[in-house]
Amino acid sequence: MTKTETKTKGKASPIDVHVGKRLRMRRTLVGMTQEKLAEALGVTFQQVQKYERGINRISAGRLYDLSAVLKTTIAYFFEDFNNSKSAIAGLSDNDQDSYNAGETDIMSKKETLDLVRVYYSVEDPKKRKELLSIIKSMAANLTDS
Repeated sequence: MTKTETKTKGKASPIDVHVGKRLRMRRTLVGMTQEKLAEALGVTFQQVQKYERGINRISAGRLYDLSAVLKTTIAYFFEDFNNSKSAIAGLSDNDQDSYNAGETDIMSKKETLDLVRVYYSVEDPKKRKELLSIIKSMAANLTDS
């Protein structure tokens, strides 16, 4: 573990924060509440909250359970970790805190995840394309005004 990856007292390590963000993203994409995930794991929803914030580390066994419940691979939770680390490396401490809070990552916003989940819930590919076309035209109309 490098100096930047060690867990300091009271602060989550970058990898724990990243895995937590990926957990939250996946849980939201599959449309599962923290309560339902907690129930499936046999923990409290507060524990799930701590996992998602990176406050509590997720053990290998728990990561295996999460991947099964959320129907994904274990590797999913680590995807883009090197990219996110390099993205925040040059930021000030305040900016890094904002990044870690998800303020600069559009994919960690609930609204984005809800939109993606709903979009892919439309089973007909033609209707999905129509929906995308409608959204694009709405966005274009906003910039034209």
